[in-house]
Amino acid sequence: MRRFVSFAVLLFFAAPFGASLVGCGTKTVSTFCNGQSGPLVGQVKSITLSPQFATFGESLNFGQIGTGLSATAVDCKGNPVSVRSYVFATSDMSFADINPTTGQVCGGTFNRNTGGGIPDYTLCTAPVNPPANTMAFVTATADGAVSNAIPVFVHPVVTSIVIGNPTPTGSCPANLNSTTADQASNCCPITTGAVVVAPPYTGGSCLSQGVSTQITARAYKNGTTNPADNITCQIGHLQYSAQNPSVLTIDQNGVATAAQPGSTILSAAVSNTGSGGAAGFFATCPPASITLSVPGQGNATSITVGLNNSQPLTAVVKDTNGVTLTGVSLEFESTTPTTISAGSGSVLPLFPGSATITAVCQPPICNSAPFSQIGLYGNGEPITSNGIQVTATGSNVTVLYIGSTQSQFLLPVDFSTGQPGSLIKLPYVPNSMVISNDGNSIYLGSSTALMTVNAVSNTVGATNQAVPGTVLSVSPDSSTIVVTDPARQTVSLVSSAGAVTTTNGGVGLHAQWSPDSQTVYIAAANDKLLVHSSYTGWFTTTTANQYLDVAVTVPSVGAFFATNTTITEGRSYCPQVTSTTPGNPPTTTAAFYPVSNDTTVETDRVAATNDGLHILGATVTPTPTLNDISVTFPPQALACTIAIPPVVFNSTFGTHPIPGIAATAITGVFPASNSALAFVTYTGTSGLLPEYVPSTGALTTVPLSSGAVAPVAGVFSTDNNTFFTGTSGDNEVHLITVTGTTATDTSVIAPKLPDVNGNTAVPNLLVQRPKKANS
Repeated sequence: MRRFVSFAVLLFFAAPFGASLVGCGTKTVSTFCNGQSGPLVGQVKSITLSPQFATFGESLNFGQIGTGLSATAVDCKGNPVSVRSYVFATSDMSFADINPTTGQVCGGTFNRNTGGGIPDYTLCTAPVNPPANTMAFVTATADGAVSNAIPVFVHPVVTSIVIGNPTPTGSCPANLNSTTADQASNCCPITTGAVVVAPPYTGGSCLSQGVSTQITARAYKNGTTNPADNITCQIGHLQYSAQNPSVLTIDQNGVATAAQPGSTILSAAVSNTGSGGAAGFFATCPPASITLSVPGQGNATSITVGLNNSQPLTAVVKDTNGVTLTGVSLEFESTTPTTISAGSGSVLPLFPGSATITAVCQPPICNSAPFSQIGLYGNGEPITSNGIQVTATGSNVTVLYIGSTQSQFLLPVDFSTGQPGSLIKLPYVPNSMVISNDGNSIYLGSSTALMTVNAVSNTVGATNQAVPGTVLSVSPDSSTIVVTDPARQTVSLVSSAGAVTTTNGGVGLHAQWSPDSQTVYIAAANDKLLVHSSYTGWFTTTTANQYLDVAVTVPSVGAFFATNTTITEGRSYCPQVTSTTPGNPPTTTAAFYPVSNDTTVETDRVAATNDGLHILGATVTPTPTLNDISVTFPPQALACTIAIPPVVFNSTFGTHPIPGIAATAITGVFPASNSALAFVTYTGTSGLLPEYVPSTGALTTVPLSSGAVAPVAGVFSTDNNTFFTGTSGDNEVHLITVTGTTATDTSVIAPKLPDVNGNTAVPNLLVQRPKKANS
């Protein structure tokens, strides 16, 4: 028994000792920040409070509850430290109360112990008598460390922000809450302490690319812009943004740097309050000139490029201050994209032919402006370079499509086979026919439906009964067809997929597109001009004379219109600014497509030569005559930005009677793409095809064989070696071989298109597409 008691006593004293030994074996070794003593690694050394507010602070309306603040802690080695909770505090609870747990700040005082089931810190009461200085600082603490202090600006609700001139140097009031000074934001302390060295932006002119300026603004309460309601220096930091960010860049201090040409509405907002909106205007100076050249060829205006060879082009753009611009979004346009395409700074001849290439700064892609500021400082207006004429020599095979407004059949003729193809039966008798520039689709109008023929497989495609009418034109990019419906008296733009994208009232007679496919000019019945622009939408006006036909100028700075009087009228693509209304921003009133030229010659049909030197028009009144309008475009016609409206096209003209023909109507004027010669087609009698050489002014006629009475329709092969003309009398298609400026009727095709009575129809619808020669 004694031995048992002794063992129990020994065990009682031994157990704690054993436990102590175990505890010593697992004790954590402390690591000091400096290696020997002081703070430990793993303890909170510093706290960072809400980085999104650390630079410019938090801005709150009276009575507004802000978002919760976030805090992070690190130790002396920069390692993250987990903190159980932070305590948030404010320097003034009378107008910037704070929820100590979440860090939400109240622009006044929070509810506490309200009772009635209302949770604490959910109601914010605006201060009844706010102090003159309503800026407080909030912090977060944890484990003896204190965070950075975030400024909180508490203020009345901002009802408007106006970007404008800064307060003159030395004129800022000592009391930034003055009710008489109407101070701008340049008077208010910048919370970062950054020194802004950019000159102030006054909004009275444009800035050249790369130039920086300081944006300043004024903020107001009570829905006025009275100095007594100026609260600019109470609201804290302003954030600026642009509707069109390509025009400028804006840093956090409101320093704006001009970027791409154009103008934009600026918006200003108070940080995190949601207050603000459109407040001002900024303009980067527009181009004043675009000089297009061929590398290594000096001032060459024409070049020859081999087939399938890419030829680079160089465009130098200078703004209205003479500054050379970089990164400008130019469009390179070709007058004959089927044969010679223009890409981004280069051309590529796909088939033999000729085209004039220009570089264009075209809104809205380049030099855009809000609609109500078009023309202000020259923004929102297009500008075109000089033209480079590109020729690709050689010959190609033509696939010709022959149709008639009297027949339900279409005949394809592929000259690579030497034999006509099989007749294609159409769903309806066509009244018109055009082919897309990519050569893939033929569109035929009828009173019942829009028909499509696949020009690759020679099969009838979609028939769209929702779009009856006459096909007037297809855009150069092959995406949009212009169709007019005389029954409904509408003009519609129809996508290649068959969807009507937009419609306007009117009955179109003829239409022609600008080479970039952004603008289409439409001569319409009842003295109407219709223009559709992808930038400004539809433009409709009543004309002094009935427009009969249209030809887009080369370069495409406007269009010329044949009329029913002794006037051929030119219109410019430069909008004429008729008035400017001061304001913030100022607004302009512009007249689009103003008259720029009245040449006193009569024309029924018109066409432009690719070299940009001639507008050719033909008339039957009082006698058959070809009129050659020689056009020159002064610099302001190319660059609207330096124009004093209205823009004027300079022109002279020569009249050339067409001998030996008895014409009842002119059906077309067809210049070759190399501008060497042109043919005139007509209804009537005589069996002669009028030929005109623009360079010499010589007008002759080509005798037609096989009993042809009149050439009623025509189309050039893209290599300019053949002119195809459908003729009445024999109802055939004549092949006019062209060598230089000499034209000869060398052969005929008898399409034998049957009409509804089984008779042969007149082939008065012709289109063609090029095809690579087998050799």
